[in-house]
Amino acid sequence: MESRILFLGTAGSHAVYAKQARASGGILMQIDEYQFHIDPGPGALLQLLNYNIDVREHTAILVSHAHLNHCNDLNILLSAMTYQGFDKQGVVITNETVVNGHEKILPVLTNTHRNFVERLMVVKPGQKVAINNVEIHALPAFHNDPSAIGFKLYTQDFIVAYSGDTRYHKDLLEAYNNSDILILNVQHPFGSNEKEGLSSDDVVKILEKVKPALCVMTHFGARMLKENPVYQAREIKKKTGIQVVAAEDGFEVSPDSYAAISKQKRLSSFSQEKKE
Repeated sequence: MESRILFLGTAGSHAVYAKQARASGGILMQIDEYQFHIDPGPGALLQLLNYNIDVREHTAILVSHAHLNHCNDLNILLSAMTYQGFDKQGVVITNETVVNGHEKILPVLTNTHRNFVERLMVVKPGQKVAINNVEIHALPAFHNDPSAIGFKLYTQDFIVAYSGDTRYHKDLLEAYNNSDILILNVQHPFGSNEKEGLSSDDVVKILEKVKPALCVMTHFGARMLKENPVYQAREIKKKTGIQVVAAEDGFEVSPDSYAAISKQKRLSSFSQEKKE
């Protein structure tokens, strides 16, 4: 089975997802026979139905933090996955806040729904979990949910990193290193003074160091949509030489297309190490 990444929504800020100017269903990754749903925001279940995706086939749900545009449909999906808990299955991988809350942030995952799955894993940056032959690393993220994380999925053929919501920080560069596909939540266009979230300027700084085969931008704020994410992606590509795409709702990527590039880079690196 060919792997694919399907963007069930590209909405970022409240102004965008509240009006559903862009959908907010998160990201679906189908890797071999496994199905991962990342950050299922409002309308995630509906988006799965729209794209003929069977929620019962979900292997795991990954939630980066406890803001509703990333986790609103978490409990709904768990109910649909498991026939309201009658067929206990699947895995949830998430941060501390989603499960236990933090100060003014209430827990998102209910006590009822956490018992619907086979495993609940609360992870911090630097921790790793494995689901069969897919290894998932929790990445640092710098956000106003203090436990926010990103995710990096290692497969036999390719590596995909997802930033989650974060502002720029130098520690992100090492975390994203060696990614074949880098998915960045980019809320703001060039010239933004916003302190929360990545801007196009931040993407340039990241790509100049990380150099993935492909960068996909998503999770757009209102001003970003006004400035046109496609134009922003083109300008970033001009500045960095990296292939950059601004996702649309329903945008699909075949990560296997980038596996050959990845293997060549790794073999070259390995050969160099042997010479040294």
